[in-house]
Amino acid sequence: MPILTLTSDIGEQDYLAGAVKGTLLNIDSSFHLVDITHHLSPFNDPQAAYVVRNAIRQFPSGSFHIVLVNLFQYKPDHLLIAYHNNQYICLADNGLITMILEEPPQQVAAIYLDKSMARNTIACTEVFGRAIKQISAGVPLNQVGDDAISIHVRNPLRSIITAQYMEGQIISIDHFENVIVNITQDEFEAQRKGRRFKIVFKRDEVIDRISETYADVNEGEKLALFNSAGYLEIAINKGNAAGLFGLQGFSEKNISQYTQTRLFYQTVRVYFE
Repeated sequence: MPILTLTSDIGEQDYLAGAVKGTLLNIDSSFHLVDITHHLSPFNDPQAAYVVRNAIRQFPSGSFHIVLVNLFQYKPDHLLIAYHNNQYICLADNGLITMILEEPPQQVAAIYLDKSMARNTIACTEVFGRAIKQISAGVPLNQVGDDAISIHVRNPLRSIITAQYMEGQIISIDHFENVIVNITQDEFEAQRKGRRFKIVFKRDEVIDRISETYADVNEGEKLALFNSAGYLEIAINKGNAAGLFGLQGFSEKNISQYTQTRLFYQTVRVYFE
C-alpha cells in the first residue's frame, strides 16, 4: 500500500482537491493518501519548496509526493518523477524540483503526455497515479519514463551573507501568522561565530536573543526561535506577528523599482557585532 502525499495551491473551496483524491483512488484503491497542504500561496515557489522539502523528509522510504504547483507555468508536453534520498517526487518540469531538493535529483524521468490529452489538473493527476502504480509494482523508473530528459533548473531562494550581516526573505507565514525566514540555524551559527547579534525587521523592530519556546517571553512579546525544520521564525507569544508588524511573504514578482519599498516588509536582517 504505497503512501502518496498531496501538496497544492488549489485550495479546498471547491471540488478539485476531492476530485484529485478520487482520481488516484480510481487508479488504485490501496493508495494511502496523505494531505500535506492545499493552501500554498498561488505562484509562490519559494514557499512551496520550503513546505515540500521539510515535510517529505519525515515520510517512510519509498513514499510518493505529488506536488500540484504551477503545473501550467509552461505548456506541458511531459511531467516529471524524481527519485532522491529514497523518496519519489511527482511534479511539473518548471524548476521547482531543484528548489525543493537544493540540488539536482539523483534520478529523474519524464512522463510524456499524449497530444490528445487534456491539459488540466485532473488529467495530470491521472498520469502521476498510473506511473506510481507501475513503480509500486516494481517497474524501474527509467522504464516508466525517459531518464535522458534535461530538466528546468532553478536555484533555491538563498539568504544574502556578508561578514557583518545576513539578509533573509520571508518564505512562509504559518497558521498562527508566525513568520518563517530562509535562514537556517546551521547558517546562522556558522556566520555568528559566537558574536552578539540583532535581528532587525520592518526597519526598527529588534530581537537580540534566540528563544527555545514561545513561553520564553511574556504573552504579547515578540521573539525569535528556530522551528522544528531548523529555520528562523519570528513570532509573538499568543499573538500575530505577520499582522501586527505588517510582514509579508517574499514574492519574486515584487522585485522591481516600483515595489522596492515592499521588500522592507518581506526581508529580515541579522547584524553581528
